[in-house]
Amino acid sequence: MQGNRPGTSRPLTSMGRLVRLGTASMQHQDGGEFIRLEALDLHKYAQRPAIAKALCDYMLYYARNPRKALELASEATQAVDFKDWWWKARLGKAYYQLGLLRDAEKQFKSALQDEDTITAHLELSKVYLRLDQPNAALDQYGRAGEKFVGDTHILVSLARTYDMLNALLRGVQYYKRVLQFDSCNAEAISCLASHHFYTDQPEVALRFYRRMLQNGVTNAEIWNNMGLCCFYAGQYDLTLSCFERALMLADDNNMADVWYNIGQVAIGVGDLGLAYQAFKIAVSVDTNHAESYSNLGVLELRKGNVEQAQAHFHTAMRLGPHLFEPAFNGGLLASKLGQFQESFELANKALEAYPDHIESKELIKQLKAHFSSL
Repeated sequence: MQGNRPGTSRPLTSMGRLVRLGTASMQHQDGGEFIRLEALDLHKYAQRPAIAKALCDYMLYYARNPRKALELASEATQAVDFKDWWWKARLGKAYYQLGLLRDAEKQFKSALQDEDTITAHLELSKVYLRLDQPNAALDQYGRAGEKFVGDTHILVSLARTYDMLNALLRGVQYYKRVLQFDSCNAEAISCLASHHFYTDQPEVALRFYRRMLQNGVTNAEIWNNMGLCCFYAGQYDLTLSCFERALMLADDNNMADVWYNIGQVAIGVGDLGLAYQAFKIAVSVDTNHAESYSNLGVLELRKGNVEQAQAHFHTAMRLGPHLFEPAFNGGLLASKLGQFQESFELANKALEAYPDHIESKELIKQLKAHFSSL
């Protein structure tokens, strides 16, 4: 235990720098980044697989630095002689985030040749969707589904893709299959509830929303949708109670939608005063709520306030160019006021938003007949 100098002693150890708790590149500072990626020696870390994998995921998912992740994954892949599927999958992920989709496709295919994993199938299908090749994505999901029977991630992805292709019935079939394997899947339950509501089956939709409440999902959107289901199912005594719950849970992001739906229910029961107040509250909460302005225009017109109605229709068209209702209502009002040119322009604008709108086509037909008689 004696040192070189007399009177000194220290333990015989060769630990040296290994007793340091961290390197300069990984020193944590309050308010600073946890790891300074630009100071890392990636070649050194690539030789240590355990820490390299954690570091790569940190770069991809937390630091959002796919370039550094690509460098590390390239070094690590070379270190294992291109035989590790995990690094190939991370290379594909980095290429995907950088927008190099064909390179990502090659890496994911190579990873699948080494190890058939669910994640690689899903990531490869995402690449095909980004390349605007939904059929290739469906084929990939299909092969994955045959290999991994009953995996809900694959089934949900298939259902989403069919929804994107507007093949709604095919999507519904896969959502039902999801519930056969996972009866608490929130996405499948909510999508099936929405499907049944818009196919005039509010009673069935209400059962699905109640199932979500049983699973512990409670928010303003659920109670709002339950209120609409109760109303269209004829359960008027429960409708307002559901909307009261929705208002209790709502915040500034969704309160305007709740008040808008309360206004719609009020119109349905003939209480135009309540409807007017609900739409007014909706636009006070969210001044960009185009649907409420459109309905306020109709109510103002019923009161005889023509100028106010026109102002509301124009505001709704400015805030919601995707809506056809304010354009058609404005065009119909302009036609009654003798402003035929403006009416013709607004009717055409309504058809741009909704080409199959029968009333707009009839209005244009009447206006053309009027123009030809002049």
